[in-house]
Amino acid sequence: MKHRTVAGKIRYTSVKPGMEGQERGREWFSFTHHADGSTIMNARCEIEEPDPTVLRNITYHLGPDMVPQHLHVHLTVGDSFMGSGWMRHDAATGTIECESYGPSIGRLSQQMKVGAFDAFGTHPVVADAYLGRKMDISKGPHRRNMRCFLPSPDHRGATPPMIAEVNITLEYVGDEEKTVAAGTFACHHFRFVDESDHGMGGTKHPAYDIWATADEDCILVYAAIDGYMMNRYELVEFHRD
Repeated sequence: MKHRTVAGKIRYTSVKPGMEGQERGREWFSFTHHADGSTIMNARCEIEEPDPTVLRNITYHLGPDMVPQHLHVHLTVGDSFMGSGWMRHDAATGTIECESYGPSIGRLSQQMKVGAFDAFGTHPVVADAYLGRKMDISKGPHRRNMRCFLPSPDHRGATPPMIAEVNITLEYVGDEEKTVAAGTFACHHFRFVDESDHGMGGTKHPAYDIWATADEDCILVYAAIDGYMMNRYELVEFHRD
């Protein structure tokens, strides 16, 4: 077979007072890159702090040139089923459709004409890092707006799946070497900055720094969010097939 796969695990920790260094969740991920230029991302994310707990399963299909194709999400919050949904992008018509179900929303069908956009926002942190591939590194440090459509505008993705638009600024800061539990990596340093009038889901997202492998895989190596979140994310396992 002609595809190749990269996979690993991210550890979520806290730097809140009294919780410094404590594990608050984890994420297992894989990217399968196909010979036609398409990519399938799979991720299982567990968040234990703050309550309620979140368990999220994601499958995301990107076509050649990172064009979003479709996204499936299954969400459990507080060990109870929150919702399941499927989003599809028709690039020819510039349309997104969503089919979802959840106890609080019932059966939901949506269709929205959106035109061009950058990505489906999926909430696994590896997907945040992978969005760095949309930046033109040859320009040096710079910023650009990222227009994304998410199944949840909540900062933890902990609401029933439905179409939500989010615009956020992504900055390329520069190149650095980063050492984590999985090893030492040459990295691109990116920063998400919420410059929107109303924030994501009505709340401003704190600045979010990401160090991602400086290669075509763009894998999250380390990330930091302060503000009200005070979280850290570290690559602890990684392999390429």
